[in-house]
Amino acid sequence: MTEDTRTPLPTAAGARRWVVKIGSALTTRAGSGLDAESIHDWARQVAEIRQAGHEVVIVTSGAVAEGAVRLGWRERPEALNELQAAAAVGQMGLVRVWEQAFQAHACIAAQILLTHDDVASRERYLNARSTLWTLLGYGVVPVINENDTVATEEIKLGDNDTLAGLVSNLIDADLMVILTDQDGLMTADPRHDPSASLITRANLDDPALLEIAGGGGAWGRGGMRTKITAARLAARSATSTVIAGGRRPQVLTDLAAGISVGTFLEAPPARQAARKQWLGSTLHAKGRLHLDEGACRVLREQGKSLLPVGVTAVDGDFARGELVSCLDPRGQEIARGLSNYSAREVALIKGLATTKLQDALGYAQEPELIHRDNLALL
Repeated sequence: MTEDTRTPLPTAAGARRWVVKIGSALTTRAGSGLDAESIHDWARQVAEIRQAGHEVVIVTSGAVAEGAVRLGWRERPEALNELQAAAAVGQMGLVRVWEQAFQAHACIAAQILLTHDDVASRERYLNARSTLWTLLGYGVVPVINENDTVATEEIKLGDNDTLAGLVSNLIDADLMVILTDQDGLMTADPRHDPSASLITRANLDDPALLEIAGGGGAWGRGGMRTKITAARLAARSATSTVIAGGRRPQVLTDLAAGISVGTFLEAPPARQAARKQWLGSTLHAKGRLHLDEGACRVLREQGKSLLPVGVTAVDGDFARGELVSCLDPRGQEIARGLSNYSAREVALIKGLATTKLQDALGYAQEPELIHRDNLALL
C-alpha cells in the first residue's frame, strides 16, 4: 500500500473520548504473569490524560494468561472449560492490579465484563451504553474485558481488539488506541522482512490495509488483521485509530500532546446512526442471504431497502426479525440487517417481485425483505 502523504491531522490531541486497548502480550509479559509495573505506568499516563480533559475507557486483556500462570500451566489451554477456569482465576489478579494502579493516582475504576450477547440484544446494548456514559460522567475509568468465564464459542466476541471497536461504538469515542508489541502498522511483516517500515498515517477505507495481516502470538488472540478490522468497526462511529507500541515510554501522554506515535488510521467523518452501529456490531448472524449484482449495487450506491427479487439463495435457520448477513456474488459480506421474513419464507420468495409475494406465501407482511432502516452496510 502507499502511505497517505496529505498534511497529517492531529492524531489524538483533539480527541476528547478515548478507548485504550492493551493486549495480553503487554499486560502479562508475553504470558509470564502480570506486568504490574507497566500497568501502573499506563494508569499514571491515563491519569495525566484525564487531567488534560480527556475521558478514557480501558479495554484490557490478560485474564486467561494470568490465570494459567497462577494455576501453574505453561501453555495457553485449548479446552473451553479450562479457558473459562483460567479466566475466572486470572480476572481476580487483573482487576486488582488495575484498581491499585488507578488508586495510586486518586482515580476511581470500574470493572465491566461483556459478551457478545450484551451487544446482540438491542436492550442490553443500550443499557451498556448508558452505564458507560454514566461512569464517564462521574469521572470513573471503566476497565473492560470480555467475560471469558462464561463465554462459549457461540457468544464470544473473538478478541479484545474487536471488543475495543465495539466499545468505541458504544460510547461514540473520538479515538481508539491499540497498544501492541509492535511499533505500529508496517509495510510488511517485520518478522520476515527486515526492510519493513512504519506506516505513520493511512485511511481506513484503503483496501490494501489487510494485506499486511499477521497472526497473533501464543497468548494473544489477535494479529494485525484483527486490529485493522477492529479499527474499521470503530470507524462506524467516526472513531479514528492509533496502533502503537505499548512499551514506548510516555506513549499515551505523547499522543495526547499531539506527537505522532505509531500508525494513525483516519476514519471517514460520517458517523452511522446508533441503530446501524448496533446492527453492524452484532457479530453472529443467524443466516445468510446471497444477493445478485443488481441488489448489491442498489444497497451500496442508492442506500435502498433489500427486496426479495435481489436474493438468489438463503442459508441458515432464522425467524422473522433476526439478524442476517448479505453476501455479494463472490461470497463477501456487504451488509447486515433484520429480516422481515423467516428463512423458510425467504426460500419461497427469493428472486420474486414484490407483486408476487402474496401468491407465493398466501400473505405479504412487508414489501421489503430488509428495510433500509434495519440495514447496515459493512
